[in-house]
Amino acid sequence: MPILLWFSAIGCGLIAGLYFAFSAFVMSALGRIDQASGIAAMNAINVDIVRSLFMPLFLGTTLVSAILAVVAVFRVGEPGTLATLAGGVVYVVGMFVVTMIFNVPLNNALAAIDPASVDAAPLWARYLKEWTSWNHVRTVASTAACALFVAAIAAD
Repeated sequence: MPILLWFSAIGCGLIAGLYFAFSAFVMSALGRIDQASGIAAMNAINVDIVRSLFMPLFLGTTLVSAILAVVAVFRVGEPGTLATLAGGVVYVVGMFVVTMIFNVPLNNALAAIDPASVDAAPLWARYLKEWTSWNHVRTVASTAACALFVAAIAAD
């Protein structure tokens, strides 16, 4: 359990930092450049991120967080169990489920449009607003899960 908790705490922290950067300045910077360049840049980021070390961290942290939540159900009453359960649920729902239901479909819609087309302008405006809003949720969830896993480690 301690190794899994440490892995998830560090993974959640790294993911939270990446999402924070997008929420704090990357998306606003992309929104200030011309539409075609902003869309092209975001599409390039979306292609590269799934080919990077981000994906094993993203999937591994999600899997370990889910495992920790399930194990915590069977360890009720032990020190750190509630923090472990909460951390796993917050991360899986607030980061992974939000990503799959909201951010990924927005990424797919952006990838499917011609950045220079007339239809791209409303999509890009919607994308910047909605993707960033859901990214804020992922940032908060990842940060909260990190803190909860650290609290579980400290409780042991």
